[in-house]
Amino acid sequence: MRRASWSAWLLAVVGAVALLGVRGAAQTEGEAGFTPLWNGRDLSGWRKTGGEATYRVEDGAIVGEVGPGANTFLRTEKTYGDFILKLEAKLDVPGNSGIQVRSHQKDGTGRVFGYQCEIDPSARAWTGGIYDEGRRGWLYSLADDEAARKAFKVDGWNEFVIRAVGPSLQTWVNGVPCADLIDTMDMEGFIALQVHSGKQGRIRWRSIRLKDLGRSEWKPLWDGKSLAGWDKIGGGDWKIEEGVLHGTAASTEPRHGHLITKEQYDNFAVRLKYFARKGNSGLYFRTEPKNDAVGVAGFQAEIDPEKDAGGLYETSGRGWVSQPKPEDVKKWYRPNAWNEMSVVALGNRIVVHVNGIKTAELKNDPGRTKGHIALQLHGGQDMDVQFKDVEIMKLSPAK
Repeated sequence: MRRASWSAWLLAVVGAVALLGVRGAAQTEGEAGFTPLWNGRDLSGWRKTGGEATYRVEDGAIVGEVGPGANTFLRTEKTYGDFILKLEAKLDVPGNSGIQVRSHQKDGTGRVFGYQCEIDPSARAWTGGIYDEGRRGWLYSLADDEAARKAFKVDGWNEFVIRAVGPSLQTWVNGVPCADLIDTMDMEGFIALQVHSGKQGRIRWRSIRLKDLGRSEWKPLWDGKSLAGWDKIGGGDWKIEEGVLHGTAASTEPRHGHLITKEQYDNFAVRLKYFARKGNSGLYFRTEPKNDAVGVAGFQAEIDPEKDAGGLYETSGRGWVSQPKPEDVKKWYRPNAWNEMSVVALGNRIVVHVNGIKTAELKNDPGRTKGHIALQLHGGQDMDVQFKDVEIMKLSPAK
């Protein structure tokens, strides 16, 4: 071989090796921090629950096949909080299936409930949507997302990515974004592979790995015994009664009254329980104090014993930004009882839930992005409202 040819060949080899190195780095960079969730050999660390579907290991994959009885699940022994889960799935015989995350089992019956990333080979094609198994039903369908409905391949391997961080749950199928859910119901639980009940269905899962991102935890925003961290402004009276914050005011008081946090918050989830006996109230957030009869300017998640519960109102701003219909309020509000409300404010997205049902959502909202949290006593009304279990979770900016 001539020297020139030898030099050219050597440069080509070096270049090819360098190129492979670059490609290899690019391929493995996205896997940094991931560890196998399944050992690839047997079902150690997993256990079957529910119906009589069968699970076995075959050719480097877990194979689940329909059997008698109810839905069946192969679940992890461990539970997980925040994570990114990656796996591949393939249908040998079409049938409904799914991937459970942050899931649980009911005492006594053992019935599985929790978030499920749907695997749906039917004409509906909602693979990648999020269903609340054994509890609330569909939380995030793909009815209006044609690109997501086309992502799943019925006759081949499919890559699923599920990201769960705080109240945010996101899914991708073969690289296509599918669900983008905000929900505060569960922050941890087990992972499971579902075989849905029915006459047919055989599915394979492989390359199951997880990147553990820790756990998001609720922390007290009110300590249950004092007003430390809060300021009282405006009218009305606040008392603490055996772990319950009791707010009252007379209709002769024209000023609104508020308990407002000393600290300001930008990205967060807040939740509480309330009992609205008389008068209009609200859970305020991204709020600023004002020196007038209204007392504040900012967002309010509506609390009322008769109407509009769970709606979104911007005081000293746009007014109603999301007002619920009376027939919808009846679906989630419990009159003359304790109700649970949560608000998630993440960047320009705001989501409100009452008793686990989404009541309002704003996306790409141009309004306030930071401020105080407050509890309201409406002026000019006889007020009687109670609060307890007031908690907060600080969140990282939305991705």
